[in-house]
Amino acid sequence: MKDTSLDFYDGLADTYHLIFKNWHETVQWQGAFFDKFIRSLYAGEHERPIHLLDASCGIGTQALGIAQHHFTVTATDLSPKSIERAKKEADKLGVHVHFGVADFRSLDKDVPGQFDVVLSADNAVPHLLDDQELSVACRNFYVKLRDKGLLIISMRDYDEIRQNRQRATVPRVMDEGKRIVFQVWDWAEGGKHYITNQFIMQEIDGAWRTEVNSTSYRALLRTELSAILEEAGFADIRWHMPSESGFYQPIVTARKL
Repeated sequence: MKDTSLDFYDGLADTYHLIFKNWHETVQWQGAFFDKFIRSLYAGEHERPIHLLDASCGIGTQALGIAQHHFTVTATDLSPKSIERAKKEADKLGVHVHFGVADFRSLDKDVPGQFDVVLSADNAVPHLLDDQELSVACRNFYVKLRDKGLLIISMRDYDEIRQNRQRATVPRVMDEGKRIVFQVWDWAEGGKHYITNQFIMQEIDGAWRTEVNSTSYRALLRTELSAILEEAGFADIRWHMPSESGFYQPIVTARKL
């Protein structure tokens, strides 16, 4: 498996919003969710604004919403084209976010300062395909946090997915049948890695157009990530499942203590 995430997100930068039924509503929902989730874990520890680093911001799906809830937000991504798009979306919404291009594996050099919260949502961390890359990233998350800082990562439920060896997602039909979005997954031998083929199909002026972007993932188990977080120095590692949190993916939180 090759690291294909840069090409994937550069290729999707202009059309990423089409994956969602209504991307702008999703931005608002994610902002409200993470505002409530983060503040519930801090329980009054912060009187000043919370400084948050969204380390895989994409076009701003989490960062733009969170910035509307009295957080001071820095948002970085591997994809320069995604950052360009995120800046434009921030201007449209009138929200202030510090944007930059950065890689998980070099956050210590790419991003100045430390933060109360480091966030990586929507299955970005499993782009790191082996333990060495994942360890480097987790150590960088640790370095970027202030003492007692909070790490938040969300990812797909690979404990279940690896049992079933899922081959595709259910197509979602939107815009009165004029937009169809789905993924096809090609598994590598051994079942620990796969390639996602992201299909976006649109009927435009009576003709169907199909965009396909592909990238590699590691089907990362919760115990595997927890062990690497512990090795990086994190404590109080907790998993929050969708039935508990209300989020659509499992979330792991960990503290720099």
